[in-house]
Amino acid sequence: MLTGTFLLFIFALPALAEVIPGTDDIDWFTLAMGLLGGLAMFLFGMEQMSDGLKAAAGNSLKDVLSHLTKNRFLGAITGAFVTATLNSSSVTTVLVVGFISAGFMTLTQSVGVIMGANVGTTITAQIVAFNVTQYALMMIAVGFLMMFTGKAEKTRHYGSIVMGLGLVFYGMGVMGDAMLPLHSYQPFLDLMIKMENPLLGILIGAVFTGLVQSSSATTGIAIVMASSGLITLPAGIALAFGSNIGTCVTAILASLGKPVEAVRAAMVHVIFNIAGVMLWFLFIPQLADFVVAISPSSPELSGKSQMVAEVPRQIANAHTVFNVANTLLFIGFTPFFARLVKRLVPDRPIEEKIIIEPRYLDKDVVDVPAMALEQVRFELGHIGEIINDMYSSLRSGMQQKNKQKLDAVQKLDNKVGILSDAVLEYLRDIRQQPLTDKQSNRFQALMSATMNLENLADIINNELVEIGKNYINLGADPSEATGLLVDDLADNVAYAVDQVIQAIREDDETAAEEVITLKDEVHRIAEEFLIRQSKRLGIMDGGHLNLVRLEMEFLDKLRNIYNLTKRIAKDFVPEEVANKV
Repeated sequence: MLTGTFLLFIFALPALAEVIPGTDDIDWFTLAMGLLGGLAMFLFGMEQMSDGLKAAAGNSLKDVLSHLTKNRFLGAITGAFVTATLNSSSVTTVLVVGFISAGFMTLTQSVGVIMGANVGTTITAQIVAFNVTQYALMMIAVGFLMMFTGKAEKTRHYGSIVMGLGLVFYGMGVMGDAMLPLHSYQPFLDLMIKMENPLLGILIGAVFTGLVQSSSATTGIAIVMASSGLITLPAGIALAFGSNIGTCVTAILASLGKPVEAVRAAMVHVIFNIAGVMLWFLFIPQLADFVVAISPSSPELSGKSQMVAEVPRQIANAHTVFNVANTLLFIGFTPFFARLVKRLVPDRPIEEKIIIEPRYLDKDVVDVPAMALEQVRFELGHIGEIINDMYSSLRSGMQQKNKQKLDAVQKLDNKVGILSDAVLEYLRDIRQQPLTDKQSNRFQALMSATMNLENLADIINNELVEIGKNYINLGADPSEATGLLVDDLADNVAYAVDQVIQAIREDDETAAEEVITLKDEVHRIAEEFLIRQSKRLGIMDGGHLNLVRLEMEFLDKLRNIYNLTKRIAKDFVPEEVANKV
């Protein structure tokens, strides 16, 4: 989208030149090549730098994210750190949307993170403002050398950062050189003067950022233009303001089709950024005066030379002051923001459907394996809830001799199958990412749990339902003593299923141990049941033999279900406990 729009603008320039006098001395093709090529290097350099930072951060990013729900201030700091690492507030908000979808944090907890994300974007602008283009090629060379000769993985990651930074500065230089002919092109200078109109500057900044989906790129280009003496400080501030509005586009797109909480998180981003711009809109001159006072000055220069030396840093500082001040002003109102978006985005009516979609699996966080594995846990908990409903429907159907309830089990089993397939596909995508040893072990445990849960559901649907229907057709009732034993065993198996689901969903070792400790009780009930049935065989007529056979089959299937829960639980307890089973 960006390339098409930018190309349209660039290729329209020669046509404009034919009707505007005084433009014959401008080589429009060379200018277009310089702007497009410089912009491509600039954006690619930022992406390269971001990839290096993210890889170098490694699991520390997951550790930081795991503590971001402590309080709103820590959340804001975390949002700033993660955004500085990922080089994009939009990506941070996308991650937040994924975490809320997975139940990893609440909406109120996410507000502080979203506010802090805007602060993180200012880091790139501060780096770009140094504008050390004369060292750009050296940085590219050093970064390349580190990437392709470094033996240590960390060295290669740092090389990616250095090379990316070099490309950013080199792209800035190429764009700056390409714009040199515009210094004497009066229509362009008139347009730049109009940019001092805050509304126009904000609009242009918002549209451009929405296209590139990077507020850092917009602010960086504003700094490039200031370095060439093409825009003033107020115009640069207006562009930076517009970039804060335009960056909401990615968050909104990421929330489409997601749960209500995720849509609300994107809405927080929109409201916060727009409110911040509206708050400062009338105070751009005062903000400009403040950043001039706190920024380095060059009194030995004058006129355009002084502007070229001072304005780039002033724009970067204005961007930082604006976002830090907004975060400090609004951080105390996180509950208000949460309540507001809940009213703007109400809960959706729940529609029961046979065909089901995953509730927690978010493709946007697959490249952060630690987070993606957490989402798998939550989705397996979702599957477990359906299996609980299957088991409950089976038991009530048999107790009430209601075949409709037994038929309902099949529909629930279809849902389990669909979700299990989705989890396995999601795990396949995670497997394609680099995993640590700990993540690999967790991956194996979750893959095994997925298969065992599906097998458990199949036992209920394919075998126990048939037993239940045969039991209803038989029309006979077990003796009181036998019925008590069956109910006791069924209750213990239900408890085992419930506890193993909790162990997966909440990573609860205690719940997993509870499943394992049921082994002796399940074995005792089964033995007592077998002894009783063996005594009954000698005194029963042929008609009652069918009832005994069904009861024995029922017992066997319940033991199979328990064994599957125990197999899952072993992967969620300490190794020394699992070895004793």
